[in-house]
Amino acid sequence: MNDVIFETVVTTVAPDGKPHVAPMGVRYHDDQVVLMPFKPSTTYDNICATACAVLNIVTDTRVFAGCVTGRRDWPTRPAEKIVGVRLDSALSHVELRLAELIDDAQRPVLRMTRVHEVTHANFAGFNRAQAAVIEGAVLVSRLHMLPPHKVDSEMAYLQIAIDKTAGPEEREAWGWLVDAVQRHRAGTTHVTQGPSS
Repeated sequence: MNDVIFETVVTTVAPDGKPHVAPMGVRYHDDQVVLMPFKPSTTYDNICATACAVLNIVTDTRVFAGCVTGRRDWPTRPAEKIVGVRLDSALSHVELRLAELIDDAQRPVLRMTRVHEVTHANFAGFNRAQAAVIEGAVLVSRLHMLPPHKVDSEMAYLQIAIDKTAGPEEREAWGWLVDAVQRHRAGTTHVTQGPSS
């Protein structure tokens, strides 16, 4: 599958009600949302257990950076039509129900039906620093796979956008990512591995 991928945040809940927040690239096919979480992952386990998820559109990139650096405790509120939660900071959210699961040893395909959609705030557009934080979060999620020189060169390039266009939230998020790279190299980090979790 080689479609356009949109960077979002997916929230799910465990059978005991514990929420889980994970950045995830999603695809849109007709009226369905297609998720491809890695196995094993909490997102996959929760959707299999509840058959539900919430797609959150956010511009607070601290959520992306936070999740890959061990900061997953983001304020949520109950979903309206399904078992689940949405992020307080979501500009909009889509409540989803599992329509089809195509199993795979590494990345199953979950086709999700839209159940309920709400817009909470207007989208003003991304600035370059927000895009840089999202790209940096993807890099940090792959530190276990990428050579250090690749990470260094890409982080240096992304730093330009941070320096030129970041506000306080983006600077905080970027600081978490830079710290995660340093801790990874010192062997003292717990970075969430993989782009989806």
